[in-house]
Order: sequence, then C-alpha cells, then structure tokens
Amino acid sequence: MPIFQIKTGVRKQMLENAPKLFITGIIFIAITTVMSELQFRLPGTANAYDLYLQQLANGELQNLSMIYSYFRPSGVPLAFLLWLLSPVIDVGYKSFCIKISRGLAGEHKDIFDGFLCFGKILLIKIITNILIMLWSLLFIFPGIVAYYRYRQAYYILLDDPKKGALQCIRESTSLMRGKKLDLFLLDLSFIGWVALNTLVVLLLPLPFSLPIVSIWLTPYYGITCATYYNQLISALTV
Repeated sequence: MPIFQIKTGVRKQMLENAPKLFITGIIFIAITTVMSELQFRLPGTANAYDLYLQQLANGELQNLSMIYSYFRPSGVPLAFLLWLLSPVIDVGYKSFCIKISRGLAGEHKDIFDGFLCFGKILLIKIITNILIMLWSLLFIFPGIVAYYRYRQAYYILLDDPKKGALQCIRESTSLMRGKKLDLFLLDLSFIGWVALNTLVVLLLPLPFSLPIVSIWLTPYYGITCATYYNQLISALTV
C-alpha cells in the first residue's frame, strides 16, 4: 500500500480513538521525557555532561573519553537503570499502537506491557545495538541497513512472547528482506513533523524539553509503524 494511503488510514484511526489515544500518548511522552531528562541531570551525570559540552564548545576537549573521568558513582547506576527501562517502556507503547492499528481496544496500561518480556527486550536491544555498531564500522550505510533489518523484532516478540530474542531478530531480518527502503521512505515522510517538533522545543524558553508537537506525532508515527508491520505479516499469508 502506498505511504499516503497508510497514513490516511492511520489518521482516521487516530480520530476514531480520541481522546484515549492522545491521553495514552501524553502519558508515554511524560514518562520518556522525565527518564531522558533524569539521565543527564542525576547527581554524578549532570556535571559530566555539562563539563563535556563546555569543553567541546571551547575547543578544549582533546579526547572524547575524557568525559568518563567526570562521572561520579552516585549517578551512573541510576542512569544505567533508566537506559535499561527505556526500551521496555517503548515496546509497551508499541503494544498499545499495534492494538489500535488492528482495531482492538488499546488501554493506558498497555504502556507497561514491555515488563512482561523484560529480559527478552533487553537482549534484543543489546544484540541489535552490537550488530548495528559492527556493521557501522564498515561504513555508515551498512549500519543504517542493519538498523532497518532489525526494526520488526519487537513487534514479532509482542505477537508471540514465547519466541526468543535471537528468533525475533532472525524473523525480522527475513521479514525486512527487500523492504528496508520502503520503511526508510516511510520514516522520511515524517521529517517535516520531526523538524517542527525540534524547532518548537528549541524555541520554548524552558529549562527542560516540552515536546508539544509530539502529542500528535508520537501516536501518528507509532500507529503508522504498527500498520506497516501488519502489512508485512499479511503479505506472508497471501
């Protein structure tokens, strides 16, 4: 299905599921925004990040690894915990979006569905990050290809939580064979919304990020990606 038809159908679903859709999106945005802010503001991590930016701006940073010398043990474990929780919350929101995309009654509590597969989600994140990093060592393009190759792994896990992390990654690789450019173009179609969201965040004179545009963009993009996955698996049965 052409991209514009996918997105037209998604916008219709969004309006049909308002206001629940937007309330759930706001909850998700609030959780992820707080987690992101905390990662750079926790005692022991905030100073390290600030000093890194200051030295970078002044041209004094001789080695990127110098940033690690500013870390303090008090904040690092908490920042690492937030890093671990981030993909779990993200997969929970994917669970909500895929239910909406299939005409099911998604609920606010779906955001926490990721905790039901906590270990497998972390394994998928770690394994795919390592693979993407290794491919990126060859050149940036293979790294981008690898990123799109593994994009469906979390959806596959949500459809069948009994599957292992490696199986989900292998099935995603198979599912995305010959389809990576399609998904890249789908992502590219949101570039205007992402630019607008970034501009609004930068222009607001606040000490923290307030992603206002994301209230619309987050469910729009989430349901669109879920719909794309639905079409991929539907094509297998044709």
